Formats: sequence, structure tokens, C-alpha cells
Amino acid sequence: MRTIDDLLREAKDAGASDIHVAEQRPPFFRIDGKLQPVSDEPLSDDEIKTIIKTLLRDDDRLHAQMEKYMQSDFSYALADGTRFRVNVFLHLGYYSAALRLIPKEIRTIEQLHMPPQVTQFADLKQGFVLLAGPAGHGKSTTMAALIDYINQQRREHIITVEDPIEYQFTDIQSIIDQREIGRDASSFASAIRSTLRQDPNVIMVGELRDLESMSTAITVAETGHLVFATLHTNDAAQTVERLIDSFPPEQQHQVRSQLSATISGVISQRLLPWQEGGRIPAVEIMIATTAIKNVIREGNIHQIMGIIQTSADVGMQTLDASLQALVDSNAVRLQDARPYFSSVKTLNR
Repeated sequence: MRTIDDLLREAKDAGASDIHVAEQRPPFFRIDGKLQPVSDEPLSDDEIKTIIKTLLRDDDRLHAQMEKYMQSDFSYALADGTRFRVNVFLHLGYYSAALRLIPKEIRTIEQLHMPPQVTQFADLKQGFVLLAGPAGHGKSTTMAALIDYINQQRREHIITVEDPIEYQFTDIQSIIDQREIGRDASSFASAIRSTLRQDPNVIMVGELRDLESMSTAITVAETGHLVFATLHTNDAAQTVERLIDSFPPEQQHQVRSQLSATISGVISQRLLPWQEGGRIPAVEIMIATTAIKNVIREGNIHQIMGIIQTSADVGMQTLDASLQALVDSNAVRLQDARPYFSSVKTLNR
């Protein structure tokens, strides 16, 4: 009988980023962005039941989540300390699970092959920095690299709010308190709000999921703190638009004003198969210059892309420009970059 620990150790050795298990289906690993079956043998009823029981452990909180929401988010660790982010859910009435490997080592911006200008956001003392992109394209990893950069450079009090906690930080120059929703706090909004009573310098929010958490994060950034957060959006303009449109129409004018005053930048990224092996990011960078702040305040969000395109001299770049550079340098194949181009003109060129 295959145990979950056996599968996870095998996934780690194979360099997999994700593991998928479900009843009457063989386990699948995602390696370099591509799903592949581990074997031809599907997991039996007994195997999947044992796997789910092992993952949920005897944790009453996790069992209560499953009973109430029919899914549960949490972390799981092997005996050697290797950690995984886990989502257990129901599929056609049967248990399934998706697990993502969380590397022990927090890689630097350079090791992630991110543009060097990204570190300027970690050098800020206050502001609102958003990391955007689809699930599984490295937002949390980049955010962890920025937090660890601060940790190594200066003495700050950093508070993270996550569901579940992914990367575990070790105090170096800074002190870091990590709070997990459901275990250390009841909700993102309440945890973000309470940071104001905890003497923070930097707040990292795992994900802005709802109106209340968005509103609270903007308010905390307004009070002179540096706030990092992620959103599942495609680019800088959509990120700004999503934040504003989440509020009722009568509040959107005020939110545009707040956002224009607090936003420092947006990093949007995609991970592509790298010719040298592994994956490499294509990155869009929006820096909140006076021009960017003005179009946000005036509600002309459609002008953001044009400003990014013409502001390479201050460190901005579009996703298309990043993709083109990766293709031109033979770091990635055109066929792998093609789905992520927004401009047909750039793609044709």
C-alpha cells in the first residue's frame, strides 16, 4: 500500500512542484509545469482513505473544516522537515487532495532570476506592493524572497498573515511573527487589522480574498506601514481594477484616492519552461510613479499599460517585453511563451 509520505518523498526526489491524488486515479506529479502520472496503477479505496486520514491527522479543526466546507487548507510536513501546502476536497463525492512542495530554502531574487529592480520594493519603508499572477506561478515564492531580503538587511518587525503558512522564516536582522488563519487568527481581515496593535514595520498578506481583507490592507498601508499582498490577477492594470471594482460603486472614488496614495507597485509574473531545465519567470513591473498615481486617482486604469510601455527608463517593463527578451535570448521556446503574450503585434515580431 502506497502511503502519502512515500509519494511525497518520491515527488521531492523527482523535483515535482505539485502532487495530485484521488480515488481510482494514479497519483500525478507536476514537474516543470507539466502533469505526468506516477504509475499506471490507480490508488485504491483503502489507499486514498489512508492518505486522507494521514493528512487530516487527528486535528479537530481540519475535520470541522471538511464537515462544514467540504474542503480544508493546511500544511503537512515529512519527518525530515520538508513541508507541503495541502488542499483536501471532494470530487464527485470522493476525497481528493492537491499538495504543493514548499522548498526549505528561501531563494533570493537573483536565484529566482527576477529582474534586479524588484528589490527596490523591499527597500521601501512604507507603501502597498501587490504580487499578481495565476495560481502556481511563483507569487508566494517571490514575496518570501522580498521578505527574507528585508530580514537580512535591516531590523524590522515583520508580521505575516497566511492560510496556511508556507515558507517558515528564521529571524536574522528582523523579528518575524507568522500567523495562520484558523489556528492563530479567525480571518484575514481581523488578523490584518490587529497588526496595528502589534508594532509592525512590514506586513505580508498571503492573499487578498475578499472586500474586507482588501479594505483593511489598504487602510494599514495608509498608516505608514509596508504591506505586501498577492492577488489572482493577470497584470498590473487588472490588479488595480480588481481592487477598485471589489468595492461598492459609492465607495470607489474614495478607494481610488486611497490606492493612488498608498500603492508602490505591482509585480506580475508567469513561470515558463526554461531551456536549461526547471522554470524561469517572465515578469511585468509597474512602479507607482506620479503618472501611475494620477491615472489611478482619475479612474483611467486603461492608461496604465501605456505608461508601463514608455517607462523602461525608471525600471518598468511589460510582460510582453519580458517574454520577448526570454525568447530572443533562447531562454524559453516561442511555443512556450506564445500563450502569455497579450499583444499580437509583439508576438508576430
